[in-house]
Amino acid sequence: MTVKVILNPYAGRWLGLAKKEAIETALREAGVNFELELTDRAGHATELAAKAVKLGYNPIVAVGGDGSINEVINGIYLCAKDEDGITLPSLGVIPLGTANDLVVNLGLPKDIPSAAEVIAAGKSRTIDLGRVTFGAEKTCRYFSNNSAIGMEPTVTLIQEEELVRMKGIARYLAATIIAVFRNAHWTVSLEWEGGDYQGPANLVTVGNSPLTGGLFYMTPHANPEDGLLTCVFGYLPSRLKILSVLPKTMKPGEGSYVEHPAIQEIHTPWLKIHTHTPTPLHTDGVIQSKSVTDVEYSILPSKLSILIP
Repeated sequence: MTVKVILNPYAGRWLGLAKKEAIETALREAGVNFELELTDRAGHATELAAKAVKLGYNPIVAVGGDGSINEVINGIYLCAKDEDGITLPSLGVIPLGTANDLVVNLGLPKDIPSAAEVIAAGKSRTIDLGRVTFGAEKTCRYFSNNSAIGMEPTVTLIQEEELVRMKGIARYLAATIIAVFRNAHWTVSLEWEGGDYQGPANLVTVGNSPLTGGLFYMTPHANPEDGLLTCVFGYLPSRLKILSVLPKTMKPGEGSYVEHPAIQEIHTPWLKIHTHTPTPLHTDGVIQSKSVTDVEYSILPSKLSILIP
């Protein structure tokens, strides 16, 4: 069966284009029969993946960072939404991003030859898939790793729009510090299975896995196979208090920031959010909107088939 490979040439600051030949060589040496296409704009990977599903390609391989993976996943599942009974392909990954959060969370190989061997072997694992709907038109997007409103997508916007010359993980960290000093916060109404909250919040983050941004364990107890979303929310009123807690967002275990009395961590199959003033929204690091007030999350248990070692 032919594998569809969707390569983002800009991934890793044009690393994708530079690695194209090495990727093709590794796939051939692993014995993979493939067709490779390059993306040329934001959202193009979603279009290519949807087309590949309809043409029967399986698996579909995303080559790039977490944003590229997110686009391919959305192409697969938005296509399935349109056509009942369609057989969904497995997802393969060759990571070329800065953080590669999904790869790290699932223990997938980071080097190209090993990733090609995983694709050739065809062994798969199913994990949960997150879904978010937002806005007056109830726009739907899927995510494999995490999503958020408030502080987290604000950090994403800063690093994308204001720190374009910086590279690597340092870019995420610098953007975080800037966001902290701007001290943005929102008044929110949250409702989930068995609970609710009304009040101020700097952050509302929703995870399917623990790590995001390459450094931060924003939902440290998230499990992509438990059929639940993990949501962390809270409010710290001053920059000093936020900065004091920030290092603890980098701890996956004991000493995590979720132990702070102002922070709450919940596990739920669904979550509804209303903000009194607009907030940005991201999924897997991709900004979906710069201004939303109503957001709904749900989990699709064991929905995503992904190739693993």
